[in-house]
Amino acid sequence: MEVQGPSNDAMKHLPLTPLRAIRGVVCLLVLVLTAFMMIVYFGFLGAVIIRLFSIHYSRRVTSFFYGNWIALWPFLFEKINKTKVIFSGETVPAGERILLMSNHRTEVDWMYLWDLALRKGRQGYIKYILKSSLMKLPVFGWSFHILEFISVERKWEVDELNMRRMLSTLKDPKDSLWLALFPEGTDFTELKCIRSQKYAAENGLPVLKHVLLPKTKGFYASLEELRGSLDAVYDVTIGYKPSCPTFFDNAAGVNPSEVHMHVQRIPLDNIPTSEDEVTTWLMNRFHLKDQLLSEFDSQGHFPHEGSEGDLSTLECLLNFVAVSIMTVIFTYLTIFSSIWFKIYVTSVCAYLTAATIYNFRPSPLFSLVKGLFKHKSS
Repeated sequence: MEVQGPSNDAMKHLPLTPLRAIRGVVCLLVLVLTAFMMIVYFGFLGAVIIRLFSIHYSRRVTSFFYGNWIALWPFLFEKINKTKVIFSGETVPAGERILLMSNHRTEVDWMYLWDLALRKGRQGYIKYILKSSLMKLPVFGWSFHILEFISVERKWEVDELNMRRMLSTLKDPKDSLWLALFPEGTDFTELKCIRSQKYAAENGLPVLKHVLLPKTKGFYASLEELRGSLDAVYDVTIGYKPSCPTFFDNAAGVNPSEVHMHVQRIPLDNIPTSEDEVTTWLMNRFHLKDQLLSEFDSQGHFPHEGSEGDLSTLECLLNFVAVSIMTVIFTYLTIFSSIWFKIYVTSVCAYLTAATIYNFRPSPLFSLVKGLFKHKSS
């Protein structure tokens, strides 16, 4: 949400100077290189090798290493860019299995959810429901696959089977889980808002100004499949000052100055079970979001600020140093060491490319053997 008015005068979108552009490119190169080394040497180990023996421990190992890499982004946002991330609403407990829904103002909303997850020690366990085209991104698409993000085409008749199949694998209460989705289905623009308002007026639905009408099928399917293993639903509303940032704005440190997140924890007992009732409930939640963003637009903040503390600068620096040292070591081994490292890296890249395209994940060997014996017995 972009804030207008006199309270915003002191906060300007910094100009993208050549120096800031170079800094942005350097930041992105560092993040891509660290991601690549994390995928090849630790992601493959956790998500493929260990998964052959245990899905639970595979997820724990993968989440540990990826959590360290993901923590680099809040470090960039809050410590390097000096972006103030201000939380309001409720202070949510750590350690819960949750379904998280948020409004979708811009292409980087999902990254700022890492700032909340990091404060709860769950940055490595957050998974997103995201459009399938993002799975094609070099390096990052492999990461999304390893972290078991759920890709969708945004056509329910195409997505339902795959989405329910993926959700069915996330039911184990022993596995930590933050499953995040954006019910609007796309980021907010004025043109999309006009279309959404027209549809709402024609169908007797709330006419919203700051959010789009939510698409309810994916949210209901997620709730239906996971209800028995979840602790709560977190309703997050995001607003930006002075304006909504782009991906490169974040890397270059030119925008935003402030990110405001209002968080409400909703017990599952307060959410209906039938699809029609869940549809109505979700519409009402987005009506409340619209009112909340309207107040943010006029006042410049959400109510009940200060629900979360600041990140530890020392912990962020130690994590950055540790990830950097690992990246330097494995970059050296890959480029200057034995030919076997190059063969290993090439093989892993080939495997991850195929696994991401075909959405393939190995099953534990014990399960395969057990299934084979059952098949022979029958």
